[in-house]
Amino acid sequence: MDDKDRDSFDPSLPEEGPSAPPPGWLDNVTGYEDHRVGDCTDQICPPPADLVPQPENNKNALVPNVMVPAVSEDVARDALLQFVGKKWTYSSKPAKNLIFKELNPFTVYRYRLETFTESRSSVWESEPHTGQFVDGPQNGVSPPPWHVQVSYPPKFTDFVQKVRVPHSSFIKPCHRCHGNGRVRCTNCHGGGLTRCMFCHGSGHSRNRRCTNCHGRGRKRKNQVFEFIPDRVPEFPGKKFEKVSGEAFFVDENLLVYPVEGFPDQDICEASKGAIQNHLLKYSGVSRILQQRQTIELVPLTHVFYAYNGQDYNYFVFGRENKVHMTKYPASCCIL
Repeated sequence: MDDKDRDSFDPSLPEEGPSAPPPGWLDNVTGYEDHRVGDCTDQICPPPADLVPQPENNKNALVPNVMVPAVSEDVARDALLQFVGKKWTYSSKPAKNLIFKELNPFTVYRYRLETFTESRSSVWESEPHTGQFVDGPQNGVSPPPWHVQVSYPPKFTDFVQKVRVPHSSFIKPCHRCHGNGRVRCTNCHGGGLTRCMFCHGSGHSRNRRCTNCHGRGRKRKNQVFEFIPDRVPEFPGKKFEKVSGEAFFVDENLLVYPVEGFPDQDICEASKGAIQNHLLKYSGVSRILQQRQTIELVPLTHVFYAYNGQDYNYFVFGRENKVHMTKYPASCCIL
């Protein structure tokens, strides 16, 4: 509290009011009267029926046949040497002198469905009014949430945009200090005054409605489903999350349709289930802007080799030729 505040002490000033405006205080804007108010409070606005896409019956996507990729002995050895080089307790001698016995490639498919959605929700916000322009109801009726114009980001990227609804601003006395610009200090129990931090002493604030989602904005979200059939029990499937594959099938449209006639029936079933799930899960609360489904061939080779008369094995996987193993012939000793 500064000297100016102490000199102007007035015990009749009220205690600081609530952070949220009282009910009915924000009913000026047509179409938004029933929305909740308060800090960090947002209300989801489902899209209108004409923005919800409908799938066509009996429509499916055909997938071409592909060849299983093979890993050569040179590639398998080089991958192991790079792996061993990152392990300071491993000796590179076994990797350099091993004898290959068998390289067994597997056909591993990864199915991915991406659904690019947009959700809109609204929240009231307030700011101190210091003379700036106020675009209020006197300039026209505020458009509904899904009629507010916004710019589009790149597809299949996460993005949050905060937009002020046109003609939704107005000026009201500050609900925290009741328009006085100052409130009774809660720290000194009324022994002095402190400037209202909500309106910065102006006594009034400008309120505006904005569309938002988790951070007060318009949010476009890329929803992703991935599936890899478990065909090699000895290999931990989570390892595939760290590597890429060869995308031989890419299907992109407003709505995609289940994969049909693919040799791996589990991929067909995963496609059908994921597409149905995404449509039911997201179309009721958000707008589906685009979908994309892909099938990748992820390289996986089981390498069997011998060293010093004993048999060992490891896996080479992904386009990056990563290595997974559970046992290595020799380790270095640090004395």
